[in-house]
Amino acid sequence: MSPDAASTGVEGGARIAERIDSLLPQTQCTRCGYPGCSPYASAIARGEADINQCPPGGAATIRALAALLGRKFKPLNPAHGVESPPSVAWIDEQRCIGCARCLSPCPVDAIVGAPKFLHTVLADRCTGCELCLPPCPVDCIEMRPAPAPGADQPARNRERYDAHLGRLQKRAQERQRELAALKASAAARSAAPS
Repeated sequence: MSPDAASTGVEGGARIAERIDSLLPQTQCTRCGYPGCSPYASAIARGEADINQCPPGGAATIRALAALLGRKFKPLNPAHGVESPPSVAWIDEQRCIGCARCLSPCPVDAIVGAPKFLHTVLADRCTGCELCLPPCPVDCIEMRPAPAPGADQPARNRERYDAHLGRLQKRAQERQRELAALKASAAARSAAPS
């Protein structure tokens, strides 16, 4: 019997999801059909997703997931892409127009730059997710071969992704405080006698 969420209850399912997540490459590429590795891991634990939907992890990850969950190995589902060697994004600075559209899709903040300035990729941080490619209006980003990832790469990718999410949450909270202050100020002005 496989140790999935259905057989272990909610708490056990959460632990299994964490164990599944720890086996994923943490590229946060969304090719599995989920918004990141953790939601995909949770879907596997709940029995809502199959173990063969992660192109960056490929056969090695599928084998590890099959072993963990007591399931049979199955090849990567081609609907989610094909397994390929590690790659990183590279920006052709001659063609970059500084539009900054590549910045926000990067799940680990591996692209640096500002609007109307050239951008560059911090290759040692890039997960190869390819999420920066579609928004580029001048196709100045290409994927290039990357060195084989170290054993700690998934953990480092996860840390960077968590930091990215933390920054997004902090910005959203700051924006909510600014809006609340503006609304309170507008309400005070309209309530004041003229």
